[in-house]
Amino acid sequence: MPRYVIERPLPGAENLSPSELQAMAERSNSVLRELGPTIQWVHSYVTENRLYCVYIAPNPEIILEHARCAGFPAETITRVAAVIDPTTAER
Repeated sequence: MPRYVIERPLPGAENLSPSELQAMAERSNSVLRELGPTIQWVHSYVTENRLYCVYIAPNPEIILEHARCAGFPAETITRVAAVIDPTTAER
């Protein structure tokens, strides 16, 4: 199944408290349960003014539906073509 990176603008994201991040994760998980098993949130990176989220999903449309239902903006959805890391050099 395809993997996507979602860029979400969120001014002041770096200042979100642990309880605010927990509430966001709970809301996301609730919507994911409603959407069914074809969409999976892998993890997110919190930066100064954005969230970068990694999802596994059959298409961008279901990611947009998740964003709409959860109330999180999804500015850019990009399909991941490949994943590399330090071990890639060893192959």
